[in-house]
Amino acid sequence: MGNQTTFREKCRSYRRHPLSFLMMVWVVLATVITFAILFAILAHIVMRGVPHLRWSLFAWHYTPDNLSLMPAFINTLTMTGLSLLIAVPLGVGAAIFLVEYANRNNRFIGAIRLTTETLSGIPSIVYGLFGLLFFVSALGWGFSLLAGACTLSIMILPLIMRTTEEALKSVSDSFREGSFGLGAGKLRTIFRIVLPCAVPGILAGVILATGRIVGETAALIFTAGTVAGIPSGVMGSGRTLAVHMFNLATEGVQMGPAYATALVLVILVVGINALSNVVARRLTRR
Repeated sequence: MGNQTTFREKCRSYRRHPLSFLMMVWVVLATVITFAILFAILAHIVMRGVPHLRWSLFAWHYTPDNLSLMPAFINTLTMTGLSLLIAVPLGVGAAIFLVEYANRNNRFIGAIRLTTETLSGIPSIVYGLFGLLFFVSALGWGFSLLAGACTLSIMILPLIMRTTEEALKSVSDSFREGSFGLGAGKLRTIFRIVLPCAVPGILAGVILATGRIVGETAALIFTAGTVAGIPSGVMGSGRTLAVHMFNLATEGVQMGPAYATALVLVILVVGINALSNVVARRLTRR
């Protein structure tokens, strides 16, 4: 009965305000189109990738015959871990300073925020050229996982900073005031009160950064190289799954393994997102 009354009230409201009805239709249509595009992309990858999945693609060593993606899979995990290990502490620390310590009306702080927003809009190939000139050539690291990780950490740093900053701002000031009232200091309040409340927002930024790392190609071709193998250390060259898929696709005759690699890449991203959501829920409960 209540649902029928609510439906009638909505119909009367739409009759009085036709523009609201048009906006509602537009929002619903946009949602349906978005989900349809996402489903179409996933369905296309699954339909084209599953028939080409075979055990030889998961061999430990790459050869021109098996076209194994396992070395690229290991390199992707290594690259993601190194990049996040560098970028997350720097990004979270910078965001804490901007929100908790810096004067919001300071021009220098405004310049930092403007620079951060500018860096987030720079194409990835520009980061790749910078990494090639600085890490690969100037520092003499050569094509290596470390050079690629440092380049990617600079690329995702603005994203982590902005999302962490917004997450910290979303924490109510009453939490800080209550902590100060109980005698806690500034640093203790930040790490015991503010940061735990902001963990879901911070993890959301980390998830977005992880997706960008896993799907990056241009910056890594110029810094990490395209060697189809597992390097002995972080100073060795190696390709990630995205670069591996790009190389297979550009050859023209290897589209089947390329689609299989794309399917594994999608599964990896979904798995990382699911794991991050589980961690965020557990930390929120605590």
